[in-house]
Amino acid sequence: MHRRRRRLRRVSVGLGILASITVLATLFTGWLVDSTGSATTAVTAERHQQAALPEVGAKAQAPERPSLERDLAAAAEAQVQAEEAAAQAKAEAEAKAKAEAEAAAAAEAERQAAAEAAARSLERAIDDPQSAARTLMADYGWGDDQFQCLDNLWTRESNWRHTAENPSSGAYGIPQSLPADKMSRFGDDYRTNPVTQIEWGLWYIEGRYGTPCGAWAHSEDVGWY
Repeated sequence: MHRRRRRLRRVSVGLGILASITVLATLFTGWLVDSTGSATTAVTAERHQQAALPEVGAKAQAPERPSLERDLAAAAEAQVQAEEAAAQAKAEAEAKAKAEAEAAAAAEAERQAAAEAAARSLERAIDDPQSAARTLMADYGWGDDQFQCLDNLWTRESNWRHTAENPSSGAYGIPQSLPADKMSRFGDDYRTNPVTQIEWGLWYIEGRYGTPCGAWAHSEDVGWY
């Protein structure tokens, strides 16, 4: 009887120990599962976080692409505008140079025409100084009556020769200017151009005698004017 009780007690104790071990094993297994799950969850979260980093970086860098495209477009537009401005400036410079060349050519043509006209006028004046004098007298308002006095005066003085020179006094030209360089007032060509001589002679007569007839009257009185 006592042996059976002791045996039962031992069995009970063994069962209690076994139950305790089972409980402990269960608790340890639960903790292990929880720990493993937490670790797995942490690893998974870290992997997700690492995977999300490139996406975040890409999103952060994404706005730079449109800005770069805008900068490139602006640079291209600026280059186009610069090229257009350079082309316009070149065209304007070429147009200005062309206009200046045309103006210079026109001025040269006008100068040549004037020189040719002057040469023809000089030839006519040399051949017919009286006609040149008639034309120039019109500027003073003198008509044929005054021309007759002028013709008498200068025929006596030089016979209307533009190279006539008085050997004793040095008076020169159609009006017999003394000295000759007085006529330079109307041009440096006073020794070769009858028109220059006539212009000076008419100016001198008007200032000194008023009219050719006044100069002729003085010449008649004293033999010179």
